[in-house]
Amino acid sequence: MNSQLQQVRIVLIGTTHPGNIGAAARALKTMGQTQLYLVDPKIYPSAEATARATGADDILANAIVCDDIKQAIKDCELVIATTARKRSLPWPVVTPRQCAEKVYESQSINAAILFGRESSGLSNEELELSNMMLQIPANPEYSSLNLAAAVQIICYELKMQSYIVPEIEHRDNETELVTYEKMEMLYEHLADTMQQQGFLDINNPGRLMHRMRRLFNRARVEEAEWSILRGFLASIQKKNKD
Repeated sequence: MNSQLQQVRIVLIGTTHPGNIGAAARALKTMGQTQLYLVDPKIYPSAEATARATGADDILANAIVCDDIKQAIKDCELVIATTARKRSLPWPVVTPRQCAEKVYESQSINAAILFGRESSGLSNEELELSNMMLQIPANPEYSSLNLAAAVQIICYELKMQSYIVPEIEHRDNETELVTYEKMEMLYEHLADTMQQQGFLDINNPGRLMHRMRRLFNRARVEEAEWSILRGFLASIQKKNKD
């Protein structure tokens, strides 16, 4: 089994129908994936989920249930959010095949692919936690895919990419990408510094921090770069106190 395939977690957020959880588990197992995360599911565990899993009981049994999305992705270096809608603030967008390529280009890091609620998808705030968005090309007059069907498409593309890309050695320490949890620390530090400089009005921030998130999430910061940025911000704050 390709190890990179096992580094990818499928994250279902706010799923309302337990049958979709079971069908998604089946989709994972048929494509050789094991990591299923459930964020605040409405009904789980459920006999209907088990019935729809049709033999993928082990995927359900090992599913990790989280209270919020941040808990589910805190140790991930790559986060890709699925969406069917165009958003007011542009974000890098990939197709399922490009998504699979990005996962394998990342060289053995933890990656999460987020799937939103059946009725409303992901909120703008949830999308901002991602490095890029994923859209499945579909009939523009009827683009609504069942949740489990969408999961199956993505898992299939990941599986196909595993046949194309050979096993890759882990990155050197100098080029390791920063996890979501560390990026949140950077954003907090950045906002605090900009506020101290009078550059950010915390009571009327507008879209400034949204744009800063988009900038750094798109860049995908490495550990060494993260340390430089944190050191730079700390230096600015120190000068303000002197």
